[in-house]
Amino acid sequence: MRIVCFGDSNTYGYDPRSYFGGRYPAAVRWVDRLARVTGWAVVNAGENGREIPRGPVSLPQADRLLVMLGTNDLLQGADVDTAAARMEAFLTRLPVAGEHLLLIAPPPLRLGAWVDTPALVDASAALAARYRTLAHRLGIRFADAGAWDIGLTFDGVHFTEDGHRAFADGLLTVWNDWAEASGSAQVP
Repeated sequence: MRIVCFGDSNTYGYDPRSYFGGRYPAAVRWVDRLARVTGWAVVNAGENGREIPRGPVSLPQADRLLVMLGTNDLLQGADVDTAAARMEAFLTRLPVAGEHLLLIAPPPLRLGAWVDTPALVDASAALAARYRTLAHRLGIRFADAGAWDIGLTFDGVHFTEDGHRAFADGLLTVWNDWAEASGSAQVP
């Protein structure tokens, strides 16, 4: 099985304790944890600062595509409606069948060095409901990372090391539910 994880700095594995775009080690990053636990080929297509693409993107071939974006759109001033509309436009352009696509709502932001207003925290929390509705309308799978108790660092945006572990565990639970519904093999 080949999985592509398309996202932003939390997919990339950015470690905010480093000033120059450093990453957590592979032993920490959720994408690499997913590969280790499952034995699958997992492609980390995360990029620091990535917003929801407004044009075509080139993606590697995959059996499944996981998309988690929207945080940077909010941080750059987009409201929830705009972020959801961007996501819908992006998803409908993808050459991936709905049953092979998982849309993940990022965990809500918390007040911190990069998040200085409760309104931004509220907007990030509201994104999950919009994405859930969007996924249902498009006939794709959905997961809400806000339900996985993801630890965030001092900046209020990036996953802690424990946050990466919690994200991987939450994703594996969703994956097994997905596998059971489609008659595929579950992972331990």
